[in-house]
Parts: sequence; C-alpha cells; structure tokens
Amino acid sequence: MTEKDKMIRGLPYRAKDPELVKQRAAVRKLLGKYNQVGVHSADEQIELLQQILGKMGSGSWIEPPFYCDYGYNMAVGKDFYMNFDCVILDVAPVIIGDNVMCGPKVQLLTATHSLDARERNFSGTELGMPITIGHRVWLGAGVIVCPGVSIGDGAVIGTGSVVTRDIPPGVFAAGNPCRVIKTI
Repeated sequence: MTEKDKMIRGLPYRAKDPELVKQRAAVRKLLGKYNQVGVHSADEQIELLQQILGKMGSGSWIEPPFYCDYGYNMAVGKDFYMNFDCVILDVAPVIIGDNVMCGPKVQLLTATHSLDARERNFSGTELGMPITIGHRVWLGAGVIVCPGVSIGDGAVIGTGSVVTRDIPPGVFAAGNPCRVIKTI
C-alpha cells in the first residue's frame, strides 16, 4: 500500500513521501496561478479550479486566495461558494454538498496527528479523518471544522465557531466548542 493509499484511508502515513511531496508541489503551482487576483477571466479561474479540485459541481466558485494540500480529495456540489482566504487541508476526503456557503477565513482541516508525543515526534507519520458537509449549509466567517466532523443538511454554523463534533441537520450551532443553539 502506498503512502497516498494510507493517507486517503485515514491510516498513519508519511507526509514526506516523495510522491506526496510532488503532488503538493503540483497543486501549489496551480494555486499560485489561481490566487493571482485580477489577472484571469472568470472562465480561466473556473478552469483552474476544475484542475485543482477532485470534483466541482456547476455554478461553484472559490474566491482567491485559497489554499489546500492536494485538491484531488475534495468534491464540492453545485452552487458551492467559498469566500476569501479559506484553507482546506484535504489529506482525507472533503465532501461538500450543493448550495453550501462559506464565509471568509473558513478552515476545513482533515489533517491530524497522534496525541502520543513520542509517536507524533519520532514516527514521522500523520493521519487524516474525512469531513462531510451536507446540502444548504452555511459556515460563517472564521469557522474551523476539525477532522472527522460531519455537518447535516441545512445547518448554520455561527461565525468563529470551532466544530469539534458532528452537527445534526437543520440547526443553528455556534461556539468553541461548537454546540447546537436551536433548531431552525
């Protein structure tokens, strides 16, 4: 099994693997082009996004600057919108439904490390846990979604929240850690 296979399956993997280093460098080149605000037409921006993302639904848009680890581990539905300065660490799959809106500085972070200091510092491995965001979700500005979290259809996550556990559908949730405030 390759390090990439381990990474995608959520097993400990070596991020310094030459294949993974090469893939991160390739997407950084594309992101460099994408993030040159004002020098591309909308069609050129969409073409670059289609090269970066694993799957992109029609009508979707990510405002530059935008940063990710690999790109190919992301699948976004139709009419997805992500505002300025967002980060998606996609060492594990990131699945985003249709009609999802993200405010500026949203972070979707699948990457994690062992809690054991010896393993974390000396093994050279890390791991990832997938993130799933349902349809019609709104993530306010500065929301951080942690590894392994799912957010249900129609949920709204308040500005600045840190989502450490699953959020059910049809609720407003906020805080650090994020918790359900009310049903919508």
